[in-house]
Amino acid sequence: MKKMIFLLCLVLVFLLFSLRIQFTEKNINPIDEKVLQALSTMTIEEKIGQMLILYETHSKVDEEVIALFNKIKPGGIILNKENITTFQETKKYIEDVKNLSLFPLIVSVDQEGGRVQRLQLLKDVSPTYIPSMNDIGKTNNPFLAFETGKILANQVKTLGINVVYAPVCDIVTSEENTGIGDRSFGSSPTLVSSMCTNFAKGIEETNVIATYKHFPGHGDTNTDSHTSLPIIYKNLDELEDFELVPFKEAIANHAKIIMIGHIAFPNITNDTTPASLSKTIITDILKNKLNYQGLVITDALNMQALTNNYTEEDIYIMAVEAGVDLLLMPSHPEKAIQVIKENISEERIDESVKKILHFKFSYLENTEILDQSYLHKESYQSVLKQIS
Repeated sequence: MKKMIFLLCLVLVFLLFSLRIQFTEKNINPIDEKVLQALSTMTIEEKIGQMLILYETHSKVDEEVIALFNKIKPGGIILNKENITTFQETKKYIEDVKNLSLFPLIVSVDQEGGRVQRLQLLKDVSPTYIPSMNDIGKTNNPFLAFETGKILANQVKTLGINVVYAPVCDIVTSEENTGIGDRSFGSSPTLVSSMCTNFAKGIEETNVIATYKHFPGHGDTNTDSHTSLPIIYKNLDELEDFELVPFKEAIANHAKIIMIGHIAFPNITNDTTPASLSKTIITDILKNKLNYQGLVITDALNMQALTNNYTEEDIYIMAVEAGVDLLLMPSHPEKAIQVIKENISEERIDESVKKILHFKFSYLENTEILDQSYLHKESYQSVLKQIS
């Protein structure tokens, strides 16, 4: 009898174990499953293509653009002055490039407000002007930052843009910092943290994705990384008490994309390697110390802070080895794919591509496009008139 009970117990345990396995299998996160399925079908070149955000100079999808997309299969594009013409033509261009992509396409733009808002380049319509981040910061009103972020996102959604490179989290402490200047919310870590977080929340309230920039902080410089390499001689403790404060707040509020600046920190890295190419800055500090789990994107790779000091091959290799997921504006995308394929392990590439696909399947599928009236609404003025 005891033997029979023992056998029945074994059978019961086996059945419960089997049911647990089946239950677990059925409850795999469907997005994770979709990512793994997509990854299993991709060539190494297609995987690397997903890591590239292209800058191309067409305003219409012609045979050249089709050939480029078929060859590179990029993860996304950045819109610039060459791509922005009339409202309908720009919207059609974005729609057509999205249709060339196997996976949801990142369609990104520099749209901060003030002197950096690409939608002001539209030739036949005048979108409502967004004040500079500095003007918003002067109000010290997080609600106005939130509402302005919503307005900005509504505007870009009329064209089908899904990622903006804003807010600027840099804390400006140098009057000679013309590269950032009024693009920053101000000179106080507390103020910048609050305004950045709320501005980004407003953007994402409208299902556009915000990008916090330029980690680990571009505010205490008098050099513009577009033309040369800024160097900041602070140590990590000093950064943690000041420059990193807005980024810590962003991470605590589930930042999805952080952009790395081309700035050197020799008292942290022991050399003048730019943050965008530094494993110490990206992996050791941002990912491990600050526990950031989202996507890491470089600032534009054609900026002279990099090109004056590194070969194109070194830029691609060092960025990926440092922990970057997305390479913004590689000068020669086909070359980037070849260099990364020859020098970076597929395991490391897969690490980034899994994150990219998870991001796309989570946030970029079936996104709503608003009608043209959202470029300029009278209701926006109730918010913007409160900002000097």
